[in-house]
Amino acid sequence: MGNFKEFLKRKANIWVFISLGLCIILAVSLFFILAQRKEMNDIKTQIAIEEEKRNLEAEYANLAFEYDRFEGSKMLINNDSLINQLENEKLKVQRLQEELKTTKNIDAKRINELKKELATLRSVMRAYVIQIDSLNALNQKLTAENREVSNKYREATETATQLQKDKEELTQKVSLASKLDAIGISINTLNSKGKNTNRISKIEYIEVNFSIAKNVTAQPGERYVYLRIIKPDNDVLIKNRNDLFVYEDSEINYSAKKLVEYDSEETPVTLYWTVEEYLYPGVYRMELFADNEKIGEKSITLQK
Repeated sequence: MGNFKEFLKRKANIWVFISLGLCIILAVSLFFILAQRKEMNDIKTQIAIEEEKRNLEAEYANLAFEYDRFEGSKMLINNDSLINQLENEKLKVQRLQEELKTTKNIDAKRINELKKELATLRSVMRAYVIQIDSLNALNQKLTAENREVSNKYREATETATQLQKDKEELTQKVSLASKLDAIGISINTLNSKGKNTNRISKIEYIEVNFSIAKNVTAQPGERYVYLRIIKPDNDVLIKNRNDLFVYEDSEINYSAKKLVEYDSEETPVTLYWTVEEYLYPGVYRMELFADNEKIGEKSITLQK
């Protein structure tokens, strides 16, 4: 009986040791299982972080590309303050891009922070897009208005130019219409008794008769009529070198002049030249002037 109890006691101790061993094995196994599970979870977490990092790098790259597009549109933006703000935001994007590229072991916390930064930068980008679109629309409107104003100014200038041209043409027509005209010009060569003579050596006076034609557009009133007697050698017969009048913006000599009262009706005029110089045979041209215009001419041939 005592041996049997001894046997049972030993057997119970064996089971206790076995149970204890099994508990230890179970505890160790559980530890390794938990450790392995934690490692797997850490690996999964790291893989997820790396995936998030790659996605963030791609999204930051896209955002940087958008800012580069604005960089190429500076001339269109034409706003220094806005351009400086875009430059600052672009530098911020580049800095965060560089951080994503160079940081090897980035944690979930920083990933979340970078996500929030990305969301903020996108929001700022949207605000800039709206602002730039508004500025471009305004610029287009102003450009269109400026083009319209320029067209109107050009049209007004062209109209003014045409009016000036028309005015000048009208003035020229009026000037031509009001120009005096010498009609019925006749030339007589007279001797000392006032008789006509054909002998050049007997000529004492040259008489030029004509009428200023009727012209209702001409201004009535007193004006000088000038006579130029041009010899065959193209020299002008004059009494004094200071006998000058204005013609075509120049001062030229005259042979004789007369103050005439013109009332827009046909007015007869006679001018004389007293011969005090030697006359030689040839063609003598008589030119008549008034109001700074040549109003007529006629020639005569003197023979021995």
